[in-house]
Amino acid sequence: MTVADAPDRPTASAQIDALEAEGQALAEVLATLTESDWQRTTGFKDWRIWDVVAHLHLTDHMGLTTIDGPEPFKALLKRMGAFDGDMAAYARDWLGDLSGRQLFECWRRVLAELCAGLRAADPDVRLTWPGPGMKPRMFATARQMETWAHGWEIYDELGLERSHDDRLENIATIGVRTYGWSFANRKLEPPAPAPYVELTAPSGRQWCYNEPQSDNRIRGSAVEFCQVVTQVRHVEDTALEVQGEPATAWMAVAQCFAGPPVEPPKPGTRGPKSR
Repeated sequence: MTVADAPDRPTASAQIDALEAEGQALAEVLATLTESDWQRTTGFKDWRIWDVVAHLHLTDHMGLTTIDGPEPFKALLKRMGAFDGDMAAYARDWLGDLSGRQLFECWRRVLAELCAGLRAADPDVRLTWPGPGMKPRMFATARQMETWAHGWEIYDELGLERSHDDRLENIATIGVRTYGWSFANRKLEPPAPAPYVELTAPSGRQWCYNEPQSDNRIRGSAVEFCQVVTQVRHVEDTALEVQGEPATAWMAVAQCFAGPPVEPPKPGTRGPKSR
């Protein structure tokens, strides 16, 4: 990001506000669902909407647990380890026969508790996590990113239009900053230089990252860029302008979330369904 275009560094409070707003936006959709809707199968791993929210609830619960300290968190990971890393299976076992409405209420309560815990946490202490530890400010943004990304499975399955605001900047920034990680995670050398990224925000503002380059850049909608780096869309299913070898290579493997390498969805496999 060039110095002239760099946004003010958000505070932890601002990041937590964005997480709360992301949760509220998804809650407004989930509150309208019937019990049969909760059993609808999404385009992500054949998870039901119930499984998607169970995953968000579990990872928010993990966040709430790690605020209590590394030992409670390690104990939780040990219990989860009995499921060989299958978080969906653990969530189904942990949550049992909760109805969609009951799961919804649990998720809302724990997310609120997580946000309150992040506000009260020492802003300079890194919270333990399966990947690198994160300070509360970054932790809140990571939770916002996951809530936004998994929300697409629900919006797509229901065939709903989704509105956005400029809190998306948090996710776009993570997407840009994980350029090197996307390659290193696959044991590849990141091609240099990092592409220039010019995005149009939901408000119409321009968000610009890295040094300007006419032959190595990505231009277009911030929403579509965030869809690609969170792997909810294949780049070919967007209108992003991708120029140059580093930019093209990046969009083929972009992954702004922690964990082992994950392949993006195949072209044409993720998108809104008819209601």
